[in-house]
Amino acid sequence: MRFRQVHLDFHTSEAIAPIGARFDTKQFQVMLKLGHVDSVTLFSKCHHGWAYHPSEANDIHPGLSFDLLAAMIEAAHDINVKTPVYLSAGLDEKLARQHPEWLIRDESDQTNWAKGFMQPGYHQFCLNSPYLDILIEQIREVVSRYDLDGLFLDIIGIRKCYCHNCVESVRQEGQDPRDEQTMRKLWEKTYANYTASVKETVQSIKPGLPIFHNGGHITRGRRDLIGMNTHVELESLPTGGWGYDHFPLSARYVQPLGVDFLGMTGKFHTSWGEFGGYKHPNALRYETALSMANGAGCSIGDQLHPDGYMDEATYALIGAAYREVEAKESWCVKTTNVADVALLSLEATGFHPKANVSKSDSDAGAVRMLLEGNFLFDVIDQEHDFTAYKVLILPDYVAVDDKLQSKLEPFLLQGGKILATGWSCLDPEGTRFTIELGVRYVGTNPYRPDYFRTLFSLGSCREASYIFYSQGQKIELAGGTELAHRENPYFNRDLFTFCSHQHTPSSNEYGGPGMVENGRGMYIAWNVFEDYATKGSLILKEAVLHALDRLLPDKTLRTNLPVQGVVTLQDQKEENRLVNHLLYATPIRRGKNIEVIEDIVPLYDVQVSIRTSKTVKNVYMAPQMTALTFTYEDQTVFYTMPRLECHQMVVIEYECSTKEEQVH
Repeated sequence: MRFRQVHLDFHTSEAIAPIGARFDTKQFQVMLKLGHVDSVTLFSKCHHGWAYHPSEANDIHPGLSFDLLAAMIEAAHDINVKTPVYLSAGLDEKLARQHPEWLIRDESDQTNWAKGFMQPGYHQFCLNSPYLDILIEQIREVVSRYDLDGLFLDIIGIRKCYCHNCVESVRQEGQDPRDEQTMRKLWEKTYANYTASVKETVQSIKPGLPIFHNGGHITRGRRDLIGMNTHVELESLPTGGWGYDHFPLSARYVQPLGVDFLGMTGKFHTSWGEFGGYKHPNALRYETALSMANGAGCSIGDQLHPDGYMDEATYALIGAAYREVEAKESWCVKTTNVADVALLSLEATGFHPKANVSKSDSDAGAVRMLLEGNFLFDVIDQEHDFTAYKVLILPDYVAVDDKLQSKLEPFLLQGGKILATGWSCLDPEGTRFTIELGVRYVGTNPYRPDYFRTLFSLGSCREASYIFYSQGQKIELAGGTELAHRENPYFNRDLFTFCSHQHTPSSNEYGGPGMVENGRGMYIAWNVFEDYATKGSLILKEAVLHALDRLLPDKTLRTNLPVQGVVTLQDQKEENRLVNHLLYATPIRRGKNIEVIEDIVPLYDVQVSIRTSKTVKNVYMAPQMTALTFTYEDQTVFYTMPRLECHQMVVIEYECSTKEEQVH
């Protein structure tokens, strides 16, 4: 899979003409070279429904007089640039107005994305309708006629739909469409049938052609859905609403699955569909480096002007990032992540049934803490091998049923430790802890919010009663060691009992243990990760990092990189080397909801130590090939990076340790 890709959007209204009038093969090639691009996704069909080539399965855009797709493929291949081809699978506005009966409908018979037809916008198709046959023929046509290098199908996934086709399908099976679980089985079947039909069609023409179905989010815990693709493209535009925390969370789940994947950002100041929007070059430098640091290739979104002329400002911007990627990518292929800690994703496991919640930012809050604490980690589901990790985090709402307990016990027996918070480790009935962590369950704590007081020294905080906003669980000691306790407020805030502007102060009354440790791990009695994602209180992170440091005294990597830094360690086994990625940038909020990166402030004398059983031969900075002074003792390599500006790789070459490695 190519490392320096551009996703070239071309959603073009029929009200614009002419189309592609300024397309020029040489100019197109010059811009791709300026951008250091090695793969560009081109359009067969856009959201408006038009084809950008002659077509019997569709209609060519009325303003287009030649085969634009063929011209672009030929121009790109001439300079060794690959060309995956895009079809809008879920949207086709031209066809939507001809066949509104094939559109997705909610329970109130409203369409989506746009509600009805009296406002501008697109309408999404149900694939449990004759539309699927039309889409398959469009796919068959483009795969048969063109020398494409892959297929990107957009706006697609398991969709909630109550159109007359879906309702009738369920009724014909003698089921009730008012039962959402019954409908959900149909929606799952509809999507699986669509992906199978696409695969069968493509394989019959071009076996092995890469296929990706883009739904905007990779659902953790749904390996079956990931397996319907040949590779994964993680759509994650930081300025487009995803933010800078989204990609690390998704990437740390996908890379351990062994799937080839891209990190997809955009050149836009905001998001898709923005003409004339440009982010700072430093932002793209950082975002592409973040992809490489997490084992991914890179994709940058652009949108072609209707006239077909490539924008020089855009490709100069992309080139500022991809010039660096090109120099670095040989150290970033075929890597595996080194991780001490695994976050058992709440999205993958589902919420504790007694917690009465259906949405939480617990995964995001946990990943933010792990990044800020410079821990090496993966995000996993229940199918992963738990014994590959030293510490396993169960964030906030993870019920432990018999199946999960059967995986946790071997992990604990081989010396693994658990950090559980809130509802986690309670049985599905919410009556007892199924994993012995030195505590006994009493019930949901009656006070919210309440207070947290440590019995240990904090890193940046003094001893005090610290507010914890999230729901707490009341516990008693059962053989564990109390590290912190809760303090009750005088009362909950209510009509006749309220104090001050927000909540009641601590009464200094002991409310029971709040943080307990035993030989198997540690339990914190609040939903601390959800609380950190929403409130970001320093005490929450201090408590969790203290817990992880106790549970992981021999962690693989230590560094003085500040909290806005990102550190990963990738093992390039075929090259007998570890690659330590260090990144540093400070996103700022611009406008109301947009995070941007502009200034990159260099750091100096960044210290790193890495524990490894490998015999270290050499340490150098890549791609500069500058040797670093290092020491290696007690199976630990120590070095200091003199200067970090945005992104730096440090390569630790090691000796082969087995005959198999030497043969390789």
